[in-house]
Order: sequence, then structure tokens, then C-alpha cells
Amino acid sequence: MAKDFNKKNIAKNDILSVDSWRVFRIMSEFVEGFEALSNIKNGVSFFGSKRISENHPYYKLAYKTAYLLAKKGYSIITGAGPGIMEAANKGAYFAKGVSVGLNIIIPEQQKPNSYINYLLDFRYFFVRKVMFTKYSCAFVVFPGGYGTLDELFEALALIQTQRIEPIPIILVIKRYWQQLLEWLTKKLIKEGALIEEELRLFKVVDTEEEVLRVISNFKNKK
Repeated sequence: MAKDFNKKNIAKNDILSVDSWRVFRIMSEFVEGFEALSNIKNGVSFFGSKRISENHPYYKLAYKTAYLLAKKGYSIITGAGPGIMEAANKGAYFAKGVSVGLNIIIPEQQKPNSYINYLLDFRYFFVRKVMFTKYSCAFVVFPGGYGTLDELFEALALIQTQRIEPIPIILVIKRYWQQLLEWLTKKLIKEGALIEEELRLFKVVDTEEEVLRVISNFKNKK
């Protein structure tokens, strides 16, 4: 019995030791991120599917949107991968603007796209999310899957709960988001899980000019 108890204590102490060292790794990742991005101004983060090809209309629109914003002096920030992320970095790159990639190290290895001039690697999704939030003055959300929805709803929750200052959250391609918006309106508001005012935390647009207009109007109101 005593031997079993000692084995359990040793195993527990080993786990605690590993977790303690993990804290230092997390701290170092935060420090490196803050230092590397401290000079990034007017960041606009782009989110969207990594599975969209360069011939897709969404890819082309993401490119044009990032190009336009970069020409207006905004820094473009993405998750560094392919698809919408590549399109946005590419737009910033060819506009001769600031093109930032926040890459995540995951088992399904993500190779950073080649249009990034400021690249950072992260082990922890939550540290990476903090960087997106801290250095962005707007989120531009293109069609995407779980990762895109995760970023979208976390940003909305942070604004809703006043954990961060409000920034423009812009959903691009109205028809893609239509059924989600109907569900939020008909189900969540009806059930009392949301109030109508909280649907005004984001805008839905179709063109790159509208994206720029939403961001510009928000800045002018501040």
C-alpha cells in the first residue's frame, strides 16, 4: 500500500514538474511575440479557409482586399498558411506593405506561404490568439471552417464582455454567412441567449471597398 502511494506521489510530482516548465515556455512565447510585433501598426487580421485555391473567387477577393488595405497603410496579419491567408499576405506583399504571418506548429505541419515579410512561429493557439487581438485594429473574416469560426466567436465574446476595446469585425461574402445570421437571429435571440444589440458587434459586406469603408468609418467615430 505504501509503495503504491509513493508511486502515485512520484508520478504526480513528475507531472507538476513538467507543467511548471511549460509555464516558462508559454511566457517565452508571449515575450517573443510582444517584442517581434511591437512595431506593427494598424494591423488588420484576415481569417478564412486554408483549403481555398488561388482560382477561387474568395481567394481573389481576399487578395484585392488586403492589397487595398495595405495601400492605405494597414499592416496585414494572417495565420501564415495557404488559402485565404496566402491571398491576404500576397495582397499586402504586392502592395509593398507589411505582411505578417503568425504560424502555428501542429502535427499536420503547416508550411508558411511565401508572401510574408514578418514570420513568427507559435506552439500554443491561445498565445497566437492574443497576438492577433493585441495587434489588430480590425478582423476581416472570410468563409472558413472551425478555426475561422473559433477566431470569430472569441473576438465577439471578448468585445461583448468588455475584455478588449471594440474593433470592427467584418464578415465577407453575405451569402456564405446568411444562414448563420438567420440562426443567430431566429434561434439565439428568440431563446434569449443573445440580445439584438449584440448582433451589431459585426458587419457583413461583399466587396473590398466596403471593408475599407467599415474600418475607416469606425476610426473616424473614435
